[in-house]
Amino acid sequence: MTVDFGGDIGIVTDDSREADKDKHFLVTKLNKSYIEEATSKNAKLITPKELIEKLGLNSLDVVGITGTNGKTTTAAAIYSILLDLGYKTALQGTRGLFINDKKIEDKSLTTPPSLATIYHMFEAKKSLCEFFVMEVSSHAIDQNRIEGIEFALKIHTNVTSDHLDYHKTLEEYRAVKSSFFQDSGKKLINRDEDILHFNIQNSFSYGIENPATYKIMAYTLGGGVSGVLKHFETVVPFETTLQGFFNLYNITAAIAAVHILTDEDLGEICEAAENFGGVSGRMETVSEKPLIIVDFAHTEDGIKQVLDSLKEKEVRVVFGAGGDRDRSKRPAMGRAAASIAKKVYITSDNPRSEDPAKIIDEIAEGIKEKDKIEKIVDRKEAIKKAIDELEDGEVLLVLGKGDEAFQEINGTKIPFDDREVIREILNLK
Repeated sequence: MTVDFGGDIGIVTDDSREADKDKHFLVTKLNKSYIEEATSKNAKLITPKELIEKLGLNSLDVVGITGTNGKTTTAAAIYSILLDLGYKTALQGTRGLFINDKKIEDKSLTTPPSLATIYHMFEAKKSLCEFFVMEVSSHAIDQNRIEGIEFALKIHTNVTSDHLDYHKTLEEYRAVKSSFFQDSGKKLINRDEDILHFNIQNSFSYGIENPATYKIMAYTLGGGVSGVLKHFETVVPFETTLQGFFNLYNITAAIAAVHILTDEDLGEICEAAENFGGVSGRMETVSEKPLIIVDFAHTEDGIKQVLDSLKEKEVRVVFGAGGDRDRSKRPAMGRAAASIAKKVYITSDNPRSEDPAKIIDEIAEGIKEKDKIEKIVDRKEAIKKAIDELEDGEVLLVLGKGDEAFQEINGTKIPFDDREVIREILNLK
């Protein structure tokens, strides 16, 4: 990537092939082996920290959210609440780049390479933003793609099993997540999880089951997530249209984060939270009659949380698992789905270079109740079969892809949006 920041900095690149005497070469953990090539072309070296300082980006209050699940919703809720309270704010994450309620870039990596993030921060500052909210993936922490960024607040949602194709073991994955919280800066920790190690200095907490700085005293899940939040002697109610117990954690984290960042009245923050309608593809109701919900859940814990949020209903589930990714989670995903669902339709997700039928078989290995299983490789056919078999009062969950608009098969991205497929089958406009 090559960016012209103008002024004294000028052009910066992180690609040694683009380096020359008129450019700065951004030295990162991922490209440091190319320093010699860049300097041989007389490029000036610069680190992310130096670039951030020279661009004056430390004036931005950067909020980083990490966790296996909940990053996207929590980040989007913080962004929404801050905007509603009148703060100029930017959001970077899985869904792209947003600045002051305007979409600037489409979806990318959860946490882009260092130069892209710095460029996004630069654009946010030009738009007079006070806050820069970003999702932080475990890959980005391990690869130091957040080098040089001073976080005003770091937030922990949860840590469950995922990305073991990269991190190899759950212990290593947890250690990487924990490493994000070792400094003395402000941090907001999910008190109901005890597997994260963090520096207690400047730490705040939120929780439902355990004592916390921001504690949910009571809640209801019918017709949306509502609760009563206590912060020391202050007790305030809130209501949202969000669905699912896990979203109670996400919205609590967002409310607490905004309170820590702004010190605004907690009641006003909770009122602003009521305007947050959720994230596209996350517990998104595509049809009410029959009730069909699409969600991005693609881990054992994610599937379990979504199903738990609807356990008072009869549920059918359509899902698969991504190819060329952590294979160890596949049986566990199947087990989680079958533990609650009436019937499980196992199908393709993004098979990539793998045989989708083999992925389906690996998911099915985790399910003892074989009579609950239907294996259908074609995802559209699986969704249609599930809809056709849906009975009165039942709910269909289509999981794994959320608002993705494609399927990745053998290096080709084929247009496919679960929501559009459902609408087409039901003849909905």
